[in-house]
Amino acid sequence: MPYIMLVTFVVLVACLIDIILTDNTRVRNLPKPLWILLVIFLPLAGSVVWLVAGRPYSDDAPRRTTGFPEYERPGRHIAQRAEDDDEFLRQCRARAEEQRRRYKQQNKDDNPAS
Repeated sequence: MPYIMLVTFVVLVACLIDIILTDNTRVRNLPKPLWILLVIFLPLAGSVVWLVAGRPYSDDAPRRTTGFPEYERPGRHIAQRAEDDDEFLRQCRARAEEQRRRYKQQNKDDNPAS
């Protein structure tokens, strides 16, 4: 029996040290203070849950941040065809000029004395 308590204590301390040293942005599923409370109040169960569901992924493990892998593809924001990109930029410039023209017209209508 005393060995079980000793093992539980060692696992508790190891998990608390691991939680404290882990960067806040890499902790999974719960905020760091909640993990600490969970491990303190439920030593064995909290430690096991931390090791399974809370520890950060290893650096070499693949992970998705958005849940949409098509957005994770490198270079997806780069236009595939230069003609399409030029056309899009031309439309953006035209839209911006139209908005500027409307803004000037609206200010002129609002301030007739100027």
